Amino acid sequence: MDEHARSEPRPSAAEFLRANHDALLTDWQQAVFEHLGGEAQAHPPWLIDHLPELLSTLADAVELGPAAMDERLEVAHAAARLDEGFNLGEVAHEYALLRRCILHRLEAQGQWLRPGDLTRLEVTLDRVVTRAVMFFWEMKQRILQTLDRMSEATLDDPDMETLLERLLTRLMESTLTVDTAAVMLLEGDALVVRAAVGLGTDEVKGLRVPVGQGVSGQAALERRPFFVRSAATDPRVLFEPLRRAGLRALYGLPLMDGERLLGMAYMGSRTAFAFSEADVLLFHAVAERASAHIAQTELHAREHEARKEAEQSLALLDSLLDAAPVGIAFLDHDLRYLRINGTLARLNSKPVEAHRGRTLHEMVRTGAEAPIERALRQVLETGRPVQDVLLEGPDPVRGRAGVWRADCFPVRTPDGVLLGVGCTVVDITDHKRAEAALRQAIDFREELIAVLGHDLRNPLHAVNASAFMLGRAPDLDTGARRSVDRIRKATARMTRMINDILDFARSRLGGGIPVTRQHVNMEELCQGVLDELQVVYPERSLSLEVRGDDLWGEWDPDRVTQVLGNLVVNALQHAKNDTPIITTLAGEATDVVMRVRNEGDPIPAELLPRLFDPFKSGHLPDPGTKQRSLGLGLYIVSEIVQVHQGSVRVESVPGEGTTFTVRWPRVPPPRGYLPP
Repeated sequence: MDEHARSEPRPSAAEFLRANHDALLTDWQQAVFEHLGGEAQAHPPWLIDHLPELLSTLADAVELGPAAMDERLEVAHAAARLDEGFNLGEVAHEYALLRRCILHRLEAQGQWLRPGDLTRLEVTLDRVVTRAVMFFWEMKQRILQTLDRMSEATLDDPDMETLLERLLTRLMESTLTVDTAAVMLLEGDALVVRAAVGLGTDEVKGLRVPVGQGVSGQAALERRPFFVRSAATDPRVLFEPLRRAGLRALYGLPLMDGERLLGMAYMGSRTAFAFSEADVLLFHAVAERASAHIAQTELHAREHEARKEAEQSLALLDSLLDAAPVGIAFLDHDLRYLRINGTLARLNSKPVEAHRGRTLHEMVRTGAEAPIERALRQVLETGRPVQDVLLEGPDPVRGRAGVWRADCFPVRTPDGVLLGVGCTVVDITDHKRAEAALRQAIDFREELIAVLGHDLRNPLHAVNASAFMLGRAPDLDTGARRSVDRIRKATARMTRMINDILDFARSRLGGGIPVTRQHVNMEELCQGVLDELQVVYPERSLSLEVRGDDLWGEWDPDRVTQVLGNLVVNALQHAKNDTPIITTLAGEATDVVMRVRNEGDPIPAELLPRLFDPFKSGHLPDPGTKQRSLGLGLYIVSEIVQVHQGSVRVESVPGEGTTFTVRWPRVPPPRGYLPP
């Protein structure tokens, strides 16, 4: 330094600090940034918030002596950094950077301080650093000791409220100024006191504070700590027991699990208007431990409920599996059994417990595993079900040959992840035997129909033709002629019965009654039927009445004559002797209406709903008489009319007789049309 600079008046250390206040602040910030290599700091540099005050205090202490140094300042620094998680090296390094910035600034300005001032500045800085580091270290040890004692409180795994009270008790034992402490948990939209120690313990337990009301409710709403200097007189304190106890200082802070509010904790003192930094730090540590325990307890409770629900679901599943008559199993991706019910385990001839964790090849008998394995692997590869896999082999349960149907399906989580494959196995042995019996019955039915259709009708035709020729012989006496008439009536009835049986077989076991539509005249068809029946029943009056001119339509002539023949014969059987059977035809816009009426006893009301069912008679059975009909005639009538998409109904009134009405659509109605 040149002689001119040496001869200038030298500033004091205090003057230098005051004159370079803002520059030192900027230098320190830059030094911190360079020390971190330009990266963001893990913790905010709390010293920057107190640096203006610290530089002013350093200036006063250098100028006026150590008594001017406010010790609370470095304690506040250390407490803030401890609360934020700084370690001791980070705390010391912040002060070291400040010392370096002061020396660099002096060197850059080329200034000499007054004799002894640099030493006094160094000593003052050393005193600040020593007090801050010592407080930091002592407080750290105190917190660690308290946390160790808190850990002891959890060794016997107490319930949450008991543990919270133990933690609060450790706090009171470590801080002489704390007279009461409590934890309030968030339940719905209110804070409820669940643990308390000290003054007013029994009185405050269970008290509620709505979120947003009072000092604690507002602090919970804003997620911030609160401090009340005189709780006994502050109207924001809503707990009357705390006011009656004459509390002064009241400090609280939110209990958080990340961003989620768990509740609030507070501590109060009856002797102090404010808590020391050490007490606040210790309270923060207790609150942090309480928050962790509350969150852990809630997590364990949810896990317990989930486990309990899962166990109940598994118990229900096991009960369902055991009770199911169907074999059920669940397997993983390696086709190892995860679950199997007793039905399927018995088919494998092994107990249920022996299947778990074992592969399909180990459990299923040789020969049966190949088709089921192919199906299971196809499900795993495609993620789609495979159905109707037939399995055949000896049945170890029944001791005979058996047939089973297996259906395989994917088993997924709710979000679609494939867990494995499920399989159901149904015993269809009886079903297969029933199918075989049904096929045998169908074959027999076909043979029977062939016999009825050809082998029986051919001789009947011969008998009927012979009777017809015999009836035309001129030398027959009255008795012989009546015998010939009986032969013709019997053969006609047998022919109708055979036709009805054939049609019934076709409608029930085949493809329905076949029809071949033609453009025909209904009057001509009906007149021909009545003429034929009149020959068979010459003693009865069969008449036809026609109303309307247009009686043409698209019908099967053979089926129309079959319907009228069945209705007229049914009327003859149930009419009074010598009463006429009247057939009426009426032409309407879209239909031709056929009515067949007789005079006789009415049909019982209980028979009307089932009159067109097969093997039903129009009269109740008489024990003294034989059944004269199979009861298929009206059923065949109904089937033929339905094929023509028409309708048939009956009216039977005492004194008026019985009338069957059939509506024949002239042309087939459109698909979906419902007849009236």
